[in-house]
Amino acid sequence: MNSRRDFFKLAGIAGGAVAASAVSRVAMAALPEPVLQTKPDTMPPLVPNTGRPYNPVVTLNGWTLPWRMNNGVKEFHLVAEPVVREMAPGFKAHLWGYNGQSPGPTIEVVEGDRVRVFVTNKLPEHTAVHWHGQRLPNGMDGVSGLNQPPIQPGKTFVYEFVARRPGTFMYHPHADEMTQMAMGMMGFWVTHPKAKHALIDEVDRDFCFLLNAYDIEPGAATPKIMTMNDFNLWSWNSRIFPGIDSLNVRLGDKVRIRIGNLTMTNHPIHLHGHEFAVTGTDGGPTPVSARWAEVTTDIAVGQMRQVEFLADEEGDWAFHCHKSHHTMNAMGHNVPTMIGVDHRGIARQVTKLIPDYMVMGERGMADMAEMEMPLPDNTTPMMTGEGPFGSVEMGGMFSTLKVRRDQKPGNYSNPGWFKHPQGTVAYEWTGVLGEPARIEPDSAPSTPTSVEVQVRKPAGHSGH
Repeated sequence: MNSRRDFFKLAGIAGGAVAASAVSRVAMAALPEPVLQTKPDTMPPLVPNTGRPYNPVVTLNGWTLPWRMNNGVKEFHLVAEPVVREMAPGFKAHLWGYNGQSPGPTIEVVEGDRVRVFVTNKLPEHTAVHWHGQRLPNGMDGVSGLNQPPIQPGKTFVYEFVARRPGTFMYHPHADEMTQMAMGMMGFWVTHPKAKHALIDEVDRDFCFLLNAYDIEPGAATPKIMTMNDFNLWSWNSRIFPGIDSLNVRLGDKVRIRIGNLTMTNHPIHLHGHEFAVTGTDGGPTPVSARWAEVTTDIAVGQMRQVEFLADEEGDWAFHCHKSHHTMNAMGHNVPTMIGVDHRGIARQVTKLIPDYMVMGERGMADMAEMEMPLPDNTTPMMTGEGPFGSVEMGGMFSTLKVRRDQKPGNYSNPGWFKHPQGTVAYEWTGVLGEPARIEPDSAPSTPTSVEVQVRKPAGHSGH
């Protein structure tokens, strides 16, 4: 049996992913070798070297699962297992996922491909995989107890079907779903069209990520699986700002972004500086007559949205959920509002007994982004992130679209902060303010005269 350290020497597969063996080589000889990825970086697209060609996607803070061709069948190997996911620099969570990460790797195929997915269970309980949005035989749909027996710990099941329609999909458990999805088990699936499609445009950049949420107490590492709505970490691909990579594109690129929602609430996803159209869902491409310009699209639970736009405005453009609490980290939801309360005198008395005591929120919460408040060992500030002009004061579901004139085609590296042309940045006004225009007293409307009102009551009523 080979150790994980031995397999790290094989780095280079899928942009840094490495092979990992769960059992002996002899026992695994009939299966595609499982591939592991533990880096939280956005990996380069996996250009197909076998099977039908296509323009690959880029998974935000993720990667694409390699495959092997076996007599014309595209074979993948997923391993359901406990993982450690770095959600932001210095903050790691103990989650469940696939092939070393949460979410698991993106699976890319082409319309008409016969796909065979081996799923090995290394969790402490049984599992199953549902292929969300796929048209397939009922016994391959992955609902434990309904369509198949559960995959017991240590066992490997195989799913096989034809990718019948192109589109944006995902996969996730349908066994102890509340626990396993709350622990981070999910992944993206993209089926590319096999030929030119009237409703699916060719694009220069194609990004994808999943919306997920966790309730992890500051200082802890494992999510609370019983939380229904009051989550404190809202994430994209199990990453929170400032741990979410930017989406880096070239000026003039046609850009597609595919988003799936596996949280417990809807998310209005908003892009600054550009208008986009919703061109597809997990039901397929949307008719051209049903598309219109948007800057925000609301994605409900269990839905996929595919948006497209022309990146024709240079700059660093915010891209985020428009629910303000979803762009915060590790919030204390029971903290009272102290805005307008001057408790400096009380604070001076308290600091004599508790030197690290800090006043919170009496002037708003922006100070929280810059305070050096002591934090538990494994967490991240509620508001954080540094930009070229100071604190960004964000967290959670927040990133940036970076549009650059000199970004080369196929280059997804971060170009750094945008250099604004002279005269295009808002600035402080230090000049003299002119007197506002006022109406002269003698040109003002005259005082209205009083009007006598007579009240006529219905017959039969007294005047009292």
